[in-house]
Formats: sequence, C-alpha cells, structure tokens
Amino acid sequence: MLWFFFFVCFPPEKHSLSENQGLKVVLLTNDQGNKQKAEEGGLLVFKCEEYIKSLIANPELVDLLALVRTCLSENEITSSKVLYPEHLPLSRVQAGIKSGSYLQGTFRASRDNYLEATVFVQGEGDTSTEVILQGLQHLNRAVHQDVVAVQLLPREQWVAPSSVVMQDEGAGKDDGVEEDEEEKVSSRKPTGKVVGIIKRNWRPFCGMLNVSQIKESTRHLFTPADRRIPRIRVETRQSSTLAGQRIMVAIDGWPKDSRYPNGHFVRSLGGAGEKDTEEEVLLLEHDVPHQAFSQAVLSFLPQMPWVITPEDMKQREDLRSLTVCSVDPPGCTDIDDALHCRELENGNLEVGVHIADVSHFIRPGNALDKEAANRGTTVYLCGKRIDMVPELLSSNLCSLRSNVERLAFSCIWEMNNKAEILKTRFTKSVINSKASLTYAEAQMRIDDTSLNDDVTKSLRGLNKLAKIFKRKRIEKGALTLSSLEVRFHIDSETHDPIELQTKELLETNSMVEEFMLLANISVAQKIYDEFSECALLRKHPAPPLSNYDILFKAAKSKNVEIHTDSAKALADSLDVARVDGFPYFNTLLRILATRCMMQAVYFCSGMDSDFHHYGLASPIYTHFTSPIRRYADIIVHRLLAVAIGADSTYPDLMDKHKQSVLCNNLNYRHKMSQYAQRASVAFHTQLFFKNRGILNEEGYVLFVRKNAIIVLIPKFGLEGTVFFDSKDKAAPCVVFDEEGPTLTVEQHTFHIFDKVKVTISLDASNIQHQKIRMSLVHPVIPGVSVPASDAEPQAKKLKVDR
Repeated sequence: MLWFFFFVCFPPEKHSLSENQGLKVVLLTNDQGNKQKAEEGGLLVFKCEEYIKSLIANPELVDLLALVRTCLSENEITSSKVLYPEHLPLSRVQAGIKSGSYLQGTFRASRDNYLEATVFVQGEGDTSTEVILQGLQHLNRAVHQDVVAVQLLPREQWVAPSSVVMQDEGAGKDDGVEEDEEEKVSSRKPTGKVVGIIKRNWRPFCGMLNVSQIKESTRHLFTPADRRIPRIRVETRQSSTLAGQRIMVAIDGWPKDSRYPNGHFVRSLGGAGEKDTEEEVLLLEHDVPHQAFSQAVLSFLPQMPWVITPEDMKQREDLRSLTVCSVDPPGCTDIDDALHCRELENGNLEVGVHIADVSHFIRPGNALDKEAANRGTTVYLCGKRIDMVPELLSSNLCSLRSNVERLAFSCIWEMNNKAEILKTRFTKSVINSKASLTYAEAQMRIDDTSLNDDVTKSLRGLNKLAKIFKRKRIEKGALTLSSLEVRFHIDSETHDPIELQTKELLETNSMVEEFMLLANISVAQKIYDEFSECALLRKHPAPPLSNYDILFKAAKSKNVEIHTDSAKALADSLDVARVDGFPYFNTLLRILATRCMMQAVYFCSGMDSDFHHYGLASPIYTHFTSPIRRYADIIVHRLLAVAIGADSTYPDLMDKHKQSVLCNNLNYRHKMSQYAQRASVAFHTQLFFKNRGILNEEGYVLFVRKNAIIVLIPKFGLEGTVFFDSKDKAAPCVVFDEEGPTLTVEQHTFHIFDKVKVTISLDASNIQHQKIRMSLVHPVIPGVSVPASDAEPQAKKLKVDR
C-alpha cells in the first residue's frame, strides 16, 4: 500500500503562499522510496504513524490509525504458518469467471455456524445457484456480503448444509475449534472454496472490546455485534476506558498468516446494555439512515401555517362531503390511507380509497426527494419510528387526520353488491376525514347494532364487500399464511416494556387490507398500460421446490399431504390440513409455510418479464397506498399522476435503467428495515424478561437440528433454542435423522410440532449477546430435563394478553 500526504504549515497570521516566504512542507508517506527522495530535497518526512504519535496533545488519534502489517507492535503474536490460501489476483479471477472456471457471487456467512457460509451466484433472469462453503480454509478470509470468486469442489466432496447450531461461548468461541466432517447424506449441494475477493464490503462494525489479559498490552480482540463478522485485532491505548462500551471498529486488512483481520478503533457509542446505545447499534448494524434531517432537506418543506389554496382546489376533485374515515393501529400518527363506501342512485356502490398526496409536497430531484429516496422506507422500532420524510409531513400535513382538510390521491370504483367492479377512476382530490379509528373501534361500530350513523354504515358496506373480495382472492389461489407478531406496551416513564401482547387480527384488519390490495392492483394495471417500459411494480417469485422440504416433512410427520404445484394447490392443502386433538397444527403449518416463501421485490417493468405475485395470486401488483412511509409509492403516485394528466413527467421517471437502480436500493432498505424491526423486538423481549426470573411455558418444536430443537412459544411469539450438547455436564446420547427430521435424545424422539414445556430465562452472562435461554422441562428425560421452576406464581402476575 503506497500513500502519502503533504502538509503546508503557515506561521501565525500568514494564510497564503504569496504572504509567506518561510513555510514548511511536511510529507507523510509510508513509501521508502518517496521518503528518501523527499529527504534528499530537504523536506521534512515522517511515516504517518510517526507523525500521529508525535502529536502529544492528542494521543487518542493513534487509535484511529489503520492497523497494517508494517506497524504491528512488538507484543503481536505472529505465526510464520500460512493459515489461508493466497487470494488470486483480480486478473486471474476475471479470466476464470469468463472461462467458467470460477463463479462470482455474494458471500453470506451463517448466523448459526461460523464455520459455514453460502455464496449466492446470480444466473440469467431470476435463476441463482447456492454454493456451500465449510471450514475456515474454504471461507478463506471472506467477510459477510463480500463479492467473491469461488471454485467448485469435485462432486464427491460436496456436502449438505450443517444441521449444527453453534453455541455462543463468549470471547473464545473461535479458538482451537476442530472442524467436524459432515456426515455423508443424500442432500448434498454444490460445495466450493473462495479463491479470490472481487469487492470488499467492509464497513465500520459495532461491538465490544475483549481486553487482553496481558498487562499493559495495546493489542486486543474486538467482537462484533453481528455474529456473521469475525473478531478483529485492534490496537488501542484506551482499553480501560473502552471496556464495557459499545464501540465501532473498521477492518484494515486480513493477512493470510493471521487468524483474525486487523482493524482500528473508530469511535465509542456508549455503555453496553443502555437502551439508547443499543438502539444506536441496532440502527448502525442494519444501515438505517437515522440522522436528523439536514437544513437543506428541511428548506423544501412548506411554510407554516399551510392551507389548501383556491388554485389547489381548481386542480382537484372536491370530495370533502364524502363520509371518509381511516382505520389504523392504536397510536398511529402517519395516517396515509382512508376509505369510504356509499350507495349510488342507480343502486350500485361507490367505494373509494384515498391516499395522502405526498408527491404534492416532495418534488423530483430536490434535497427532500433525494433524502426520501435514499432512506427508502420508514423504520418502525418498538416505541420509536425513524421517518422517511420529516415529521411536518409524516404526522401533520400528509397525515389524513379526522376533521381537517387534506390533499389526497383517490382511487374510486363503482361496483355492484356482488363486488363486481363496473368502473374505475383515479383523481387528485381534497378530503375531510370524518373519523380516525383504531381497528378495534371500527370493529365495535360494525358489531354494535344500535349504531347507524354514516361512518358506521360506510364501514359495514366496506366490510361486506371486503369479505367477498377476500373469498374471490382465495379461490384464485391467494395464500393466507401466518406469523406471530407481538406488540409491547411501554412504560411512559422508564420506557421499559411492561406488557407483551400477541397481535389479534380483527375483521377490520382484513377489511382495510382487501381495499389496499385492490387499489394497488388497479393502479399497477393503469401505470403499466400507460408506461409499459418504466412502471415500478412489485412481484413475489414462486419458491423453488426445495424450499418446501421442511414443510413436506412437517406435514408428513402428522400424515398430512401438502401440494405445491401452484399457489392455489398450496392454499387448498393448507385449508384442509387438520389433525384431530391438535387445533394449533394448522397455524404452525402456515407459520412454517411462511418461512418457505421468497422475498417480494420491487422491479421496473421494462427490465423484467415475470410480473406475477405468487402470494396474492395476482398477475400484476405495485405499492400505491403508503407514500408517507415508502418511497416506491411516491414514484407510483408520480407515474399515475402523469398517466391521468394531473402532473408533468421528468427524465428520470421514464428511464428504466435509473428506475431499476432505484428499485435495488428500495429492496435493500426494505429488507434491512425488516431485520432492524426484528432486532428491536428481540432487544425489547430481553428487557421484558429481565428481572422476571425463570418462567415455565408450553411451546411447540418448530425445527429439529443436529444438537438442538427450536421451540416456538405462542404466548409470547418467541422462538428459542434448547441445546442438548451442554458443556456444563456430560452430553446425552443424541441421534439426528435428517430424513425425519427427528432428534433422539436418550430414549425420547423429538419431531416437528411436538408439544414441549420449557423454562425461559434471560442469559445476561455475555453483555453483548444477551439472549433468551430455554431448558427442557417436559418431556422428562433423565439427566437432560430440568425441574419446573418455582416461577409459576410470578408468571401469573405478568400482564400478558393473547
């Protein structure tokens, strides 16, 4: 690595070359040749490390130096043994990829097993190949999300994905681990090894410092919060200060004779375990833009007080007299959709979906638009929301609150009582919502026969039609899957979770969903008809047959047959899947089916030919109904506005290549926001169980692994792992049958969906990776099961609702 810097040092009050005849030029370089030539020319020359260390007033700057092999300290433990194969030069890698000798793909490390990774190799169209890598040498210093070149091993060396779940045993988890050879099984997959790195995806990683046991050592190991990232060697003189802190570290390089990559300290984030710190880590680790909106962005917001002008009214349809209302979760302030239903004079029904007209406030290409495009989506954490657009828009001017006039983009249908659509039209409008209701409030109105006001009549009409639309969708093969979602009730003073509630879905949830789906489908067809090359659409690919393996096995274990020839075949199979005496079986099966699905993605119509949405059984689909929280919807609004002559176009909107690049970012942001939300739920779940002792709960086996079972606790919407290879006591006799799959522990055999009873507690022994620990109570296996905890009385005191 050759790099150098020039510094021009001016005496006081001299600020230009013309003013100063006695300036000093300092050259910073790590290149010996440059150093020698500069010294011959009379320049002051330092190595970067030497110069930084000379700044006595700022000793902490030394920690920010990139850690390279030329500046290893004396107490570095080195080895002349080459631990990893040499990476091939890029020229050979490119030639090998061109000839087909090597494959290029994205390296994805396993969360459960640090000795395993998968490389996803993108083929033509939507086809992709997964190549398994096992063992440190085959991983060959690749880091999660690097773009790598892999060489396939001979077919006889192919292996199956590991069924082992690695336990986190703290700081020394990587040391001296022997790589187990996988059993010879029939389900082998293409297996390979990394031969070169095409593009590093290194970023500053959050984690904690493991302070060296060697007194006064400046070399330490850093353990990242993300288990998929290897530990990193860093040099710091602040170890006593940084112990117990969450910090950020950047990787500088990974020599072939070093077990770990080298890196340097970037900054401290705060005390580990503190809520603010952990939330910051969560957002940084999932690459969620969460900085305050800049003045440049805020400068494009409308001036307050803001009012709808007569000019606005001339360009819009006045729908303020309609009985429009919104139905949302409790506490929702970013209300972006509202509905109405009324009977027409001809006996037909008029139904309207009214969406906040965010595109009126966010114009193409300005700083506000660019920031929203980068963020891509609003991120909902437990007790906190990271807005895509400033609060003035998200919770005020764009929010369709009751009893205020708001700008909207309306999709209006005329339909008969059989929910057959006769006419569809789209219009920019002005509305005045008559009520902002929660799902529960709307349901109470529908069910209360004594109520007969306009809002209630509108809701009843919508609910009746929604049931018909849902039945028709299901008949076409739309899937009704399941996932357990939880809602935390947060203490207003401590901000700790005090209640854990599994979300209960009401008819009104389904009512709103049906009309949002209908609006999205109607708009998708309209923008595609008008702009076949640049419509922003959303598709859901059909899963490959191999994805259903675990579903087939789970169903077979209960003598239930599942068909996956089409979405309708799967939907029909799930509808009739029942087991006598096991009412929860169907829900568990649908939860498992959800895990088999592919990710839905945004795409540009001119760059793809497969538009089908598998889960909805719809030939075309897009997102139109949530522009406050999704940037994709803003683009769709702009397309629709141009299509109906309500707005003018601009070059980027009609450029399919730029639309495709935008879709890639939106897909990434959407995926990371989902991960961030799950991580937030996991963290708040840990807070909920903190200081609650050990609880006894019933659950179901969701997955069977080689050394563990994954248990689902429906009461809490919680998954946890029960290990059977504890290092604290003699390991029991364990036999894993992948075909079942079953796990026999001593004399008891576990199957998927078996009912079990476990203890639940918070294991805080590793402050960085606190986790929910589960131990088996029932079935009783001598030497394995633990006695039921005395926490039953305490459990009864917990406010936990179904």
